[in-house]
Amino acid sequence: MKPPILNLVIMLRKDRILLLCLCFLFLQLPAQNAEPSSTDNSAKMEWFANAKLGIFIHWGIYAVNGIPESWSFFNETISHEDYLKQADAFTAKNYRPQDWAALIRESGAQYAVITSKHHDGFALWDSKDKVFNAKRHSPAGRDLLTPFVEALREEDLKVGLYYSLPDWSFEDYTDFTRIQKRYAIEEEPKRWKAFQKYMNAQLVELKKAFDPDLWWFDGDWEHTAEEWDVAGIRELLFKDRPDVILNSRLNGQGDYETPEIGVPVYKPQADFWELCVTMNDSWGYQQNDRNYKSSQQIIDLFVDCLHKGGNLLLDIGPKADGSIPEAQQEILKDLGRWTSKHKEAIYGSKSGIPFEHFMGPTTLSPDNRTLYVFVRDVPKDGKIFLKGINNKIHRAYVVGRGTLLTQKTFYKVYWNKYPGVTYIDIPESEIDEEYTVIGLVLDGEISLFKEETGAVESN
Repeated sequence: MKPPILNLVIMLRKDRILLLCLCFLFLQLPAQNAEPSSTDNSAKMEWFANAKLGIFIHWGIYAVNGIPESWSFFNETISHEDYLKQADAFTAKNYRPQDWAALIRESGAQYAVITSKHHDGFALWDSKDKVFNAKRHSPAGRDLLTPFVEALREEDLKVGLYYSLPDWSFEDYTDFTRIQKRYAIEEEPKRWKAFQKYMNAQLVELKKAFDPDLWWFDGDWEHTAEEWDVAGIRELLFKDRPDVILNSRLNGQGDYETPEIGVPVYKPQADFWELCVTMNDSWGYQQNDRNYKSSQQIIDLFVDCLHKGGNLLLDIGPKADGSIPEAQQEILKDLGRWTSKHKEAIYGSKSGIPFEHFMGPTTLSPDNRTLYVFVRDVPKDGKIFLKGINNKIHRAYVVGRGTLLTQKTFYKVYWNKYPGVTYIDIPESEIDEEYTVIGLVLDGEISLFKEETGAVESN
């Protein structure tokens, strides 16, 4: 018979073990409406990573006078009163959302992001509580967002909504212009609460009405994550929709990075990223801005994003009547001609190989067994070359045409493992007007020679 004190110790140990087991089981249970884990994040980002190309749309009352969206009054180059008067001529009389969506599909884009509301507070949908919007406060006289979202889905395109966190026109928001501030949060917390109530009500409206695949936030620099209540915003948007995607402009608490205008020189470290750029120098329509990039330059930029494993979000700025400027339409159509021909090297592709192996951009197929090389210009002697590819190249062909190409390897000897330099002939008849893409079918997953030299191993 054990002493009483020993029995007590044994009982306590058993209770402790039982408690630990219960804790372990509790931790394994899935949380209801939980935010995606890192594993889930990769799964939900699959469509975004494969999409490669999106179209950004900045449309609002700033198109009437063709002035910088919201910033013109914030920087006090125009009075707030005069800025808002533009709503009186925002007609949208030539707005055809089905044509917009068809053009976006033709460009090769897989998703679109439209400004539901910019920093000026003008909403494209019928926002409640008589908030400044297209239906109630412009001759457009209707909800402009709903038909476009429906048209995108009819074209099987993913839907992204841009939403500005700041609202410089709202009386209870802290900032009015770059010089004029309404109040500080710590001095008037009730006003800030009133603004947050207004902002959250709009997010609920947008979520309920449109259930977007992606939220594109902007303006987070004006306040901290705690002041915006980023945790609360994330909880609201993930509830019943854990697979929705958020950009990083929630004080960095999003799913992907969004560099703007500045083209990354080196491949970004983020797993997922998207470069947003304008076609000319303006986001919204400005009639005096004719500084458009050429279609070739836009494709240059897109190819660079592909090589680095990112997406391009290319902006258009419709006019106040809802028509898309011809120069922008032409670029989208030229882009569509090229993406349609070369889709196998674009959608679902992975970032390519270092320039040391091919002096130009490249991508890889999802299984890493096909290397795509992008040739911008006509090769001087009709040849391109690659070096340091350990694989045998089973077949070289012109993407979009299927033409087989001849290849020959030099500087490879039997007594050295250095794989040599492979030249591939490209007949002039196969040269694309923007980029010729060559597919190289390998004998397995790509393997690169990474030693600093091809030194003598035996002689």
